Amino acid sequence: MCLAVPGRIVAITADPASPVAEIDYDGIRRKAQLIYLPEARVGDYVLVQAGFAIRRLSPQEARESLELTQGMILPPHGEAAP
Repeated sequence: MCLAVPGRIVAITADPASPVAEIDYDGIRRKAQLIYLPEARVGDYVLVQAGFAIRRLSPQEARESLELTQGMILPPHGEAAP
């Protein structure tokens, strides 16, 4: 199963042929290709799947998505879910 994860763009490379964004996921930063979202800008929230930004989100959509994914965290092995 693949999960698209929301994050905020904090930097973009200057290469228009292969734009890459640095994405902040609540303090963790990773790179993602912007080939599908060339209009994305620093400060935008995006959904990232398999290393590619696939959709821009409003800040409210990003917040709602983050709240949902935080509720999906599984308990440690051997413990019952709350």
